[in-house]
Amino acid sequence: MNPEPDRTPGLEPGGGVPPGETPPAEGGVSGLSHREQPPPPPAAHRVWIGVTLGGVVALVLLVILQSVDLL
Repeated sequence: MNPEPDRTPGLEPGGGVPPGETPPAEGGVSGLSHREQPPPPPAAHRVWIGVTLGGVVALVLLVILQSVDLL
């Protein structure tokens, strides 16, 4: 999609554009400016992750307290 210098008006030798001229438009590949973000997970999914993470933290604390003989 590069412009052909022989047929593109306003181009100087080497492909430059003189002052006051508008350069030729660039060709795009996909036309997308950014990736579409996925929707956030449902609330139940976030709750399940929170409960699981809380259980893991509680288990680690119990193991640490048991190893120090505080329980």
